[in-house]
Amino acid sequence: MADIADLALLLFLPWFLIIAALYWFYPRSLEKTPARRRFDLALLLLAFLAAFIAGRWGFAIADRGIEAGSIWRQVLASLLVYKAFLVVIMAGWAWRGTRFRHAA
Repeated sequence: MADIADLALLLFLPWFLIIAALYWFYPRSLEKTPARRRFDLALLLLAFLAAFIAGRWGFAIADRGIEAGSIWRQVLASLLVYKAFLVVIMAGWAWRGTRFRHAA
C-alpha cells in the first residue's frame, strides 16, 4: 500500500523540484546569509514532509464507494499533495520576505 499511496508525490516530484529551485534562488534582492539558507532548507524539507503526509492521509481517507471508482483515492491524494506543498512554500515565501528584508 505504501508504494501506491506515494504515487501522487512521485508524480509531482519534478514539478516540486522546479518550484523548490525557484523558491531557493528568488527573490535575488534578499541577501543570501547563512541564516536565510538554513531557513530555506528547513522550509523546503517541511514542504516535502507536509506533501508526503497529506498524500498518505488523502489516500487513506478517500471513500472507496464513490462513483468514480478506485482512482478517486489517487485523485484525492494528488490534490492534497499539491495543495500542502504550495501552502507551505507560499507561507514560507511571505515569512522569509518579512524576516530577511533588513538583513545586513
